[in-house]
Amino acid sequence: MIEFRPVTRHIGAEVSGVDLRKPLSEGEVQEIRRGWLEHKVLFFRDQHINDEEHIRFAENFGSINHPAFKKDSGTPIHILDQTDPKGEGGDEWHSDNTFEPVPPMGSLLRCVQLPSVGGDTLFANTYLAYETLSPPIQRLCDELTAIHDITASMKKAISKGHDFDLAEIQAKWPPIERPVVRVHAETGRKALFVNRSSTTRLVQLSDRENEALLPYLIDHIRSPEYQVRLNWRPGTLAFWDNRSTQHYAVADYTERRRMHRVTINAFPEHLDR
Repeated sequence: MIEFRPVTRHIGAEVSGVDLRKPLSEGEVQEIRRGWLEHKVLFFRDQHINDEEHIRFAENFGSINHPAFKKDSGTPIHILDQTDPKGEGGDEWHSDNTFEPVPPMGSLLRCVQLPSVGGDTLFANTYLAYETLSPPIQRLCDELTAIHDITASMKKAISKGHDFDLAEIQAKWPPIERPVVRVHAETGRKALFVNRSSTTRLVQLSDRENEALLPYLIDHIRSPEYQVRLNWRPGTLAFWDNRSTQHYAVADYTERRRMHRVTINAFPEHLDR
């Protein structure tokens, strides 16, 4: 029987009673999806699966989103292989690829190799980030939209030695305007939807108003009571909902850390309306 053990009160649960090496029944898929929507991020321990099993598990929950910047797009597996992660972009609170016309629904990240210490990942509940704002600020945010732009994160990647054509990327993903408050397509709950990686301004506000409110909203998501911290082990897989969470990869290591990720889009019936 599949069981979910909450790790904190507001976000995160460890899953037991399932072997990801084997195909899942429809009942198991629905039970995992129910737990995922409730807990926002699920942690599967001691799942020593290969890439094919990783992909098969992901396909139960959404269509495959091929890595945006991976030059060889023959596989949906995105390998994160780092020894010097500081400033790479993961060490800022973010939702994945909010600059895309339809951001990915979720990601499934698997630990393959770890440094001797460090390399944790934190996840934050963005429902709670919205719900703990005062009612007047909630009402203001309900009316606002924000610009999401890939430029700043790409400049960081290029400065770290990655071979990207900034002009080509900007042409492919121009700045996009989206609501500051996102309504989750499956739960109907509201979540704060701005992040430090790509949100550049609040459209309806003046520059001075932006200087006050946008940093506050971004910083508000960092409150510890909204968070869970995952201490990885080889064989751990984390499955998070990109619509109701943000995450932060702690860049506190200088030894090799190798992770495999599959990102998924929503099935048509689960798209935002």
